[in-house]
Amino acid sequence: MMNFKQSLVMFAAALACTTSFAAVTPDEAKALGTTLTPVGAEMAGNKDGSIPAYNGGLTTLPAGFAQGDSLRPDPFAGEKPSLSITAANLAQYADKLTAGAKELLTRNASYRIDVYPTHRTVALPKAVTDNTFSNATQAKTSSEGRVLDGAVGGYPFPIPKDGYEVMWNHLARYVGVAYRLKYKSYNVDSTGSPTLATSGVLTVDYPYYGGEGRTDSGIFFRLRTDYTGPARRVGESLMLHDNINPLEQGRRAWQYLPGQRRVKLAPDIAYDAPNPGTSGATTYDDTFLFNGAMDRFDFKLVGKQEMFVPYNVYQLVYQNKADTVLQADHINPDVERWELHRVWVVEATLKPGARHVYAKRVFYIDEDSWVALASDAYDARGQLYRGQFAYMTPSYDVSAPYADTFVSYDFIAGMYSLSLHPAEVGGVKYSDALFADRDWAPGSLAGSGIR
Repeated sequence: MMNFKQSLVMFAAALACTTSFAAVTPDEAKALGTTLTPVGAEMAGNKDGSIPAYNGGLTTLPAGFAQGDSLRPDPFAGEKPSLSITAANLAQYADKLTAGAKELLTRNASYRIDVYPTHRTVALPKAVTDNTFSNATQAKTSSEGRVLDGAVGGYPFPIPKDGYEVMWNHLARYVGVAYRLKYKSYNVDSTGSPTLATSGVLTVDYPYYGGEGRTDSGIFFRLRTDYTGPARRVGESLMLHDNINPLEQGRRAWQYLPGQRRVKLAPDIAYDAPNPGTSGATTYDDTFLFNGAMDRFDFKLVGKQEMFVPYNVYQLVYQNKADTVLQADHINPDVERWELHRVWVVEATLKPGARHVYAKRVFYIDEDSWVALASDAYDARGQLYRGQFAYMTPSYDVSAPYADTFVSYDFIAGMYSLSLHPAEVGGVKYSDALFADRDWAPGSLAGSGIR
């Protein structure tokens, strides 16, 4: 029979897995809107002024932009870099670069990181910041951080206490209630040859932010991709729904393949399954640098650091086509823009017995938007496998961060991919309301098939 000590140990373990923990006390929450921004970033700039104080973000429309346009001009087009980092001066700035950035510079004499003046351009709607203040003392996690409870329509944990809370802020980040973009994704192989991986229409909405007055379904995020190219992929589509409690209801996903002429459940559209949208060059949970359930990794909060990250990258995202952006071995540094920003650093280690192509991941989360801007991924040998960067480009007309466009460098295969690039096919269009529920029914995938 089980002795008394064994019973206590098992009871304590079960309690740890089910107990909910509040993020902060009411006294701690008073910092929001004073020393901290309404969503938890440091209000003040840094000591030397290279990171300015937060002043509400960018809401002034630049010349040449008309309300409703989906291609956004660069409001900082006239600025020049304040410094350029190459392999020659890498050591001087190594403490402010991700492992992926350092590897990229070390491998490629033709690559450089142009650092521009920092602009804290992220602006957010008042409803989001108001809900964030309420969430600060009401939101909780349970089941070892994997389940979110008590949060509504804002960032759950503006003053995070652990890595899971930071990652929930990223998963539940505000990027608009709903949006749609036409895109192209490319792979550049080890010989420097670019290939169209896919083109299509990406549709995203967040019932978490747009669900007022609706019955709470537990779904906080919905995504749909309809492929328009290359020719062999035309007519394919996939859809997924993510639940706020992935233990109670895991990801629901469906796929339509024209050759089969039927919609089928697709349980493998998650975790480290190769993503067909990049012809397998990334995993499904690489999208947005991380998405999906957090049950396969232990997430440790390392702290906050000042890092050089892609920011305000309007030239790459909206102004330049693939033939300018893509170069052999790396993205054209002429169209990238890097800035010094404070980021939360979270280290994810694969749980014992869990399966994933990455044994360790490091995420760099923007303090102003809670969007993941960079990640380093390591294989089971401890070797740097992939370095990834999301191109933060706030949509100043709708007060929503945009960072879906991202690059993933595969240092083992010697290739890279650029995903969800909208510049040459129409840009990003936003909606104030969720898309119709009929668009999110599995049967609609077959109805929209074109062959």
